[in-house]
Amino acid sequence: MNIALIGASGFVGSKVLAEALQRGHLVTAIVRAPGKVTPQKSVRVVVADASDAASLANAAKGHDAIVSAYNAPRGKDEFTQIYLAGVQALIGGAKQSGVTRILWVGGAGSLYVAPGVQLVDTPQFPAEYKTEALAGRDAYRVFLEEKALAWTFVSPAPLLAPGERTGRFRLGRDEVLMNGDMPGNISVEDLAVAIVDELEKPAHIRQRFTVAY
Repeated sequence: MNIALIGASGFVGSKVLAEALQRGHLVTAIVRAPGKVTPQKSVRVVVADASDAASLANAAKGHDAIVSAYNAPRGKDEFTQIYLAGVQALIGGAKQSGVTRILWVGGAGSLYVAPGVQLVDTPQFPAEYKTEALAGRDAYRVFLEEKALAWTFVSPAPLLAPGERTGRFRLGRDEVLMNGDMPGNISVEDLAVAIVDELEKPAHIRQRFTVAY
């Protein structure tokens, strides 16, 4: 596949880049700072603004799919507005470019822990991540209204950290995958495996999925 990857130098994006290359795909790394992506075979680096639909459209044209591991700068008062602008830019840019297959890497906050209760609304949810989680929930609502594109929204397990690539994990839909009484975890390496799996064999068109051990 020829994949356009937004945020290729980031925490998740860098692992998606490595996984896609390992499987023989071509990747266009869409970044703000090209020096953060190591030049290598099968990678084309393009500078574009992830909050501007026209900029993304020019960068993504001709690709088979767009993966966005975009995140707004943390700590800013306008985080939510910037984050949701990125969602709208991706949707608008994809439509302008003619690329219908998009995958957005979101958060775990909007996953359900009980009927009608999302993780972000529980008393145990860390306050320092709440703004980001609420923005992620709003983003998912935007995608649910999108009928023209073949989108997929990915919510990793609540506990996401660097680790090993095992290729062994569980997939779910809208509920937190538990490990006994505790929320499940996933390595960012295996999250990348699940993302590229979904690109190669789409199973969640206009749906969300989650991944955990």
